Amino acid sequence: MRNKKKFSVPVKLTDNALTVLKKRYLRTENGKVVETPEEMLWRVARNIAEAEKVYHPKISLRQMEEVAEKFYEMMAKLEFLPNSPTLMNAGRELQQLAACFVLPIEDSLESIFETIKNAALIHKSGGGTGFSFSRLRPKSDKVLSTGGVASGPVSFIKVFNAATEAVKQGGTRRGANMGILQVDHPDILEFITSKQDPQNLTNFNISVATTDAFLEGVKKDEDYSLINPRTGSVVKKLPAPMVFDLIVESAWKTGEPGIVFIDRINQNNPLPKLGKIESTNPCGEQPLLPYESCVLGSINLSKMVKYENGKAEIDFDHLQEIIFQAVRFLDNVIDMNRYPLAMIETISKSNRKIGLGVMGFADLLILLGIPYDTLEALQIAEKVMSFIQKEGYHASEKLAEERGPFLNFKDSVYHSKGSPQLRNATVTTIAPTGTLSIIAGCSSGIEPIFAVSYVRQVLENTRLIEVHPIFEEIARKEEFYSPQLIETVAQKGSIQKLEEIPESVRRLFVTAHDIAPEWHVRMQAAFQKYTDNAVSKTVNLRPEVSKEDVRKVFMLAYEEGCKGVTIYRHGSRENQVLSIPRRGKIEPRRRPAVISGRTEKIRTGCGNLYITINEDKEGLCEVFSHLGKSGGCASAQLEAISRLISLALRAGVKTESIIKHLRGIRCHSPSWQDGGPVLSCPDALGISLERYVQWKNSQKSLPKSGEEATISGEVTPPQELNKNIYRESHENPIGACPECGGVIEHEGGCAVCRVCGYTRCI
Repeated sequence: MRNKKKFSVPVKLTDNALTVLKKRYLRTENGKVVETPEEMLWRVARNIAEAEKVYHPKISLRQMEEVAEKFYEMMAKLEFLPNSPTLMNAGRELQQLAACFVLPIEDSLESIFETIKNAALIHKSGGGTGFSFSRLRPKSDKVLSTGGVASGPVSFIKVFNAATEAVKQGGTRRGANMGILQVDHPDILEFITSKQDPQNLTNFNISVATTDAFLEGVKKDEDYSLINPRTGSVVKKLPAPMVFDLIVESAWKTGEPGIVFIDRINQNNPLPKLGKIESTNPCGEQPLLPYESCVLGSINLSKMVKYENGKAEIDFDHLQEIIFQAVRFLDNVIDMNRYPLAMIETISKSNRKIGLGVMGFADLLILLGIPYDTLEALQIAEKVMSFIQKEGYHASEKLAEERGPFLNFKDSVYHSKGSPQLRNATVTTIAPTGTLSIIAGCSSGIEPIFAVSYVRQVLENTRLIEVHPIFEEIARKEEFYSPQLIETVAQKGSIQKLEEIPESVRRLFVTAHDIAPEWHVRMQAAFQKYTDNAVSKTVNLRPEVSKEDVRKVFMLAYEEGCKGVTIYRHGSRENQVLSIPRRGKIEPRRRPAVISGRTEKIRTGCGNLYITINEDKEGLCEVFSHLGKSGGCASAQLEAISRLISLALRAGVKTESIIKHLRGIRCHSPSWQDGGPVLSCPDALGISLERYVQWKNSQKSLPKSGEEATISGEVTPPQELNKNIYRESHENPIGACPECGGVIEHEGGCAVCRVCGYTRCI
């Protein structure tokens, strides 16, 4: 094949897409990008087409280039894209092309650390790993070989997390893991709450593998048994509703854990004779047997549209053509992949699992004029996905005729049912598509749009407003477009309260937080009906939703036939990037004429500091500080700090975030009070705010006028408050992506920046 080529189709990319490609995908030499997007896609297409030689040894150079050209065109037109490792590595030295892996962990130190080593090799090559820790003996159980006691699964998850942190996948893809524990493991309560501290397990998503028996116990208010995996004996019983409530509460607080319906996953296991599925990939959409891997790819549904008499409709003929090309492409990837372990290569080539999914579904609905949260949208979801699955099977059958079925076909459920031979044990998966959808310029996976418009900071003093292209087109056509309107939309993200926009347009452009939780779940279930593997989708919830709302989401997902469910309540993580509304100008609420609070005296190295904290009906709103009898610069600086704190409180900034940035600031003359250090006047302000919050949480009433407001011994003294003051507060800055300052979306257990492609587990 020729190295130099005139490309038949130029790649039309958004600025964001080009940024992502330059930063994470295009080939570099000495830190300089030396590859165009067209060259990248041709590199991939040509490399994947080389698999044709495996089955057609006499294929000519021209015939192979024709196959590569078809692969190139569907990618260059942004109609289909494979998973990120394929784009990054195909035709390059690494040549590791799969995204998803599951590794087994047995109950021995040898197995644990062998798996850590294997996971490091996978992460280094750009893959993500899933693990079940359910076989590990519980904490404090006997270790017969040493006479000691076991430290339990959670302690080893921390070891895996630290190993992932050390690898970091060479800077292009961060290490990502799924940690799963069965609900009947004796350490399940510790596992459920293991990520409530946002500093813990930062490279893991975690999910509880819930059984049908457990969930029925929740419904019937029954106890269930915890079983020691080492002995198989019942250790104790717990009320199923209590454990479920703890899962709900933890998910409400932090978005973790998710739930995996493990019995349902195994009921749909195409190869039960080969073993039980115990884990999934990091985002939950790919259940896999031990050592299996899977290659993924997604069809851009926003490109599968044709127009009849000016009206948009789905182009099923073109969709069928892309399905057949995509299945062939992904099957070729299996042969071209350089596997990190021999065991992975053996089972992956024996089962040949692929996961063809979609992106741009929300955009498709908008083009069709159908709001996301409607029965009509659910019908479109089922119609599209049933077509993809049916035609995907046909494509796999054709490949089986040409190349033979997957080696373990006789051990599969297809053989036992008398189904036609298939080339692939699974064909369909709905992945989150994170950075792929940025490259394709479409909505992510099957998620609703995250925002109609948002602000992108490109240089220190340069702001660009990104607006959904279809919205802008409609706004100009219907003559309600104005720069001022777009600025307002960028500040709010949602358009639902902007009456200057026609109601029909507002109804069409609903965002993730405009949609009621049950519609998120129903959409996931609609796609799951016709998906071999599973569906990655985040149920994005508004900040004010209750724990009961989360509980309903989990139970609805179970009842509707989902294989798992992940929720994320906006604002529930301290270091969450602020959403679209917070990226505009914020007007602090006004100070009422009458407010109440209390004053505290704290001894500092500069003298006695008197701190007054007041609150209105919405919460803390004001801080005053006065430093003894001193004046001059020190008093002026304290007044400035106090005013800024007050402004932040009335603007809605979390008190915990303000405390975090004040605590630990040092000056040249620290002091000592109540047996602990007061490092500076700002540190004293942080101490006072933290103690005030604790005092309020203890449900004490505010002192009446004239009463002495003192701090009781129940409130944490400074030495306890100072235990964690040395944490870096700027590692994940509030209000911006930690790499570019862009907007973060939460999907499939991941945080994704739509500007630069930054991703991480949440």
